[in-house]
Amino acid sequence: MNQQPEPNKKIRVFSGIQPSGMLHIGNYLGAIRRWVAEQTEKENFFCIVDMHAITVWQEPETLRHMTRQVAALYLASGLNPEQSTIFIQSHVHAHAECCWILNCVTPVGWLERMTQYKSKASKQESVGTGLLDYPVLQAADILLYDADEVPVGEDQKQHVELTRDIAQRFNHLYGETFVLPRATIPESGARVRALNDPTSKMSKSETNMRGHAVLLVDEPEEIRYVIRRSVTDSGREIVFSEAPEKAGVNNLLEIYELLSGQTRLEIETHFAGKGYGALKNEVAEVVVEALRPIRERYQEFMADPSELDRILARGAERARTIADTKIQEIKQKVGFVLNQVPRRIVRT
Repeated sequence: MNQQPEPNKKIRVFSGIQPSGMLHIGNYLGAIRRWVAEQTEKENFFCIVDMHAITVWQEPETLRHMTRQVAALYLASGLNPEQSTIFIQSHVHAHAECCWILNCVTPVGWLERMTQYKSKASKQESVGTGLLDYPVLQAADILLYDADEVPVGEDQKQHVELTRDIAQRFNHLYGETFVLPRATIPESGARVRALNDPTSKMSKSETNMRGHAVLLVDEPEEIRYVIRRSVTDSGREIVFSEAPEKAGVNNLLEIYELLSGQTRLEIETHFAGKGYGALKNEVAEVVVEALRPIRERYQEFMADPSELDRILARGAERARTIADTKIQEIKQKVGFVLNQVPRRIVRT
């Protein structure tokens, strides 16, 4: 299927975040801030992927709370529900239906070779089917909306490549149906490192460990505490560097670069002759000021969950207008008898 959108037609984007942990500055710098900056230029679908979250055990009430938290942080960070479709994955039934159909054209071997599956499965005594099947649900998420672009981190690139493989296989078997999406990876901010271990990526699954990350809802004193205790090295030179031993300093400098808007030359000149204490103090302050309006708006949204739910309901309704049409096309292609009876509205 044609890879380029029609002339004068906006590029369509799909992306999502699991409500399986509190969002942190890595999520903001690596994804959400870019979504906000581009939301007027593209047609965006931003999902809270709660169905993905239950591939590992989630306490039900915590999952409900975290789902609303992610939605509130989307909005607090600047996503506009009038410009971007913001919704909860499980509110659009076509995601589950599409996943089942795509399961039936996806070889198990494709799933077993996925790097993230092998990594997570190796840490568990018993592996649930959902963990293996996670990439097919992700493919369904993307393909339902004929997304042209999927903004992801480097660690998710393989999943988008698998989505393309599944789409191509379906198109070969049943005729042209799906757009082949492309992964878009930002040049900077895509892999913000853990503050307590700069050799690993900052992760939501580790945010219960104090010092691992700065959370988007952290109070200023907590932000200062975490950054001042971040891992650096035994040197003193404050420069951007790919050297493994400078990973901690480089991580702090990249955060400062993204939030201050200064060039690398300006930053290195500014910190010339200063020590790591000065670097950490200044990084902490730019982070505090960047997150202050997000935290304040987040608290406003969480104070009125009914309004938050109304925004999510409108987003789901808008998403269904696209997804329901697509799933009908998919069902027709595979040979299902379509339900011609209009859905009845039951009033109580």
